Amino acid sequence: MEAAVQKQNMGQITLYRILFIIGFVHLLNDSIQAVIPAVFPILEKSMNLTYMQLGFITFSLQLTASLLQPAVGFYTDKKPMPYLLPIGLTCTFFGMLGLAFAPNYWIVLVSVFFVGIGSAVFHPEGSRVVHLAAGERKGLAQSIFQVGGNAGQSLAPIMTALIFVPMGQFGAIWFTLIAGMAVIVLLYIANWYKEKLDSRKKTSAKKAVVQVPAARKKQVKIGLMLLIFLVFARSWYHAAITNFYPFYLIHEHGLSISKTQLYIFIFLAAGAIGTFLGGPLSDRFGRRNIIAFSMLGSAPLAVILPYVNEFWAIPIMLINGFIILSSFSVVVVYAQELMPGKIGTASGLMVGLAFGLGALGSVVLGALADLFGLKPVMIACGFLPFIGMLSMLLPSDQKLKEWTS
Repeated sequence: MEAAVQKQNMGQITLYRILFIIGFVHLLNDSIQAVIPAVFPILEKSMNLTYMQLGFITFSLQLTASLLQPAVGFYTDKKPMPYLLPIGLTCTFFGMLGLAFAPNYWIVLVSVFFVGIGSAVFHPEGSRVVHLAAGERKGLAQSIFQVGGNAGQSLAPIMTALIFVPMGQFGAIWFTLIAGMAVIVLLYIANWYKEKLDSRKKTSAKKAVVQVPAARKKQVKIGLMLLIFLVFARSWYHAAITNFYPFYLIHEHGLSISKTQLYIFIFLAAGAIGTFLGGPLSDRFGRRNIIAFSMLGSAPLAVILPYVNEFWAIPIMLINGFIILSSFSVVVVYAQELMPGKIGTASGLMVGLAFGLGALGSVVLGALADLFGLKPVMIACGFLPFIGMLSMLLPSDQKLKEWTS
């Protein structure tokens, strides 16, 4: 009996070694994804591409990297495939190789498609590894994983300046080395992942199958739709700030392009800190509470941001970036607890589908700005965080625990 208890407690240990390794690979994967927008100025000149053609490159990446994630997660929930992780990053390797040598626009599209496949495989399976290694600190574990991705995405401006400006399109060849490194590291992770699955099969072989009541299934579906809508709204606000607020500063306050980037950096840097701290805070104060706080806590500042001058905009961007992105990793953990046993599907929906659909907000907001002007659109976007009131309709953390038990 004592040995069984000890074995159970061992299963609850947070394996930081695995978490930091998979977080590091997340950094590598997302830095490769950031290559695509970073190389746009080079491709636009060397291949004489139109803005629409550049948009289709982004669409190709988003279609595979975001929308394919739930499908991958759904399949691997039924049939876990540990070695799909290194296989996915191998696709990324060939995508970057193709991009470095692409002679025309169509080869660029195919290469980007392969990069998207690698990302679509990595995110739901990477989240499953995080879930297995998290122990009782699932919020903190997901934060470690997501911060790696945020750090990788932030490298795009640096890559443009240091690699693609002096080397041109061929500079993408350096990222085959990064993809190769990720494949090697993921072989180690895949071996650990397989051993973990094998041990779980032995301990869960005698567990009875539990029938989920129809009423609870309905509650889960409603909760999941609310969660996707919340992430969708948050992503629209994120798109408004990162894509259009710099133009607002230029037109309304006369700032230079380089100075506006400081405001975006402050917002994203504070958001990275919020992403990291949001997970452990949700472990202590509850997932639903942090989700509600991240939206409603930022709402007053979001409303007044378009009306303040450039001086007061700095602390508002700092505080708002921290608050609104504090739920970035929390919604993934909440979705996993809402859909126990469907870790890949939950992660794919939150990180992939919801984020990918939110990215479409850039297109819609841009069209609205062309139609009505930038200022009315920025003022209207300030009310998006109030949608966070819907978080009160989500099942409570206590109810999720009761369902799981």
